[in-house]
Amino acid sequence: MFNGPRYTPEELMVRLKFIVGLALAATLTGIVFVVLYSLIFTVQPMVQSPNDAKFFELITPIATFLTGILSGIMLGKTEDKKPEEPAKPAETVAEQVVEEVEDEIA
Repeated sequence: MFNGPRYTPEELMVRLKFIVGLALAATLTGIVFVVLYSLIFTVQPMVQSPNDAKFFELITPIATFLTGILSGIMLGKTEDKKPEEPAKPAETVAEQVVEEVEDEIA
């Protein structure tokens, strides 16, 4: 079905972070433009209406939360774990004796 190259888990994580970052940035940008539009291009009464007060009360923590998540994703470091070389097995006593005998013979 999929004949293309397989991505490593690190490549998939980077792509996921990129897509999530774009989605959060677009959402935050949309919120900012909607708030600016509602303040600039609509007629505002001299006294703030209760609906507008609740709107801004609701939007403020959402925008703060999105900003925090977006900065956490962008600042988060992906772990670059390289496979470790297997440790060389310890030399046995028999191998040490064989080496000593070979050194004496030579």
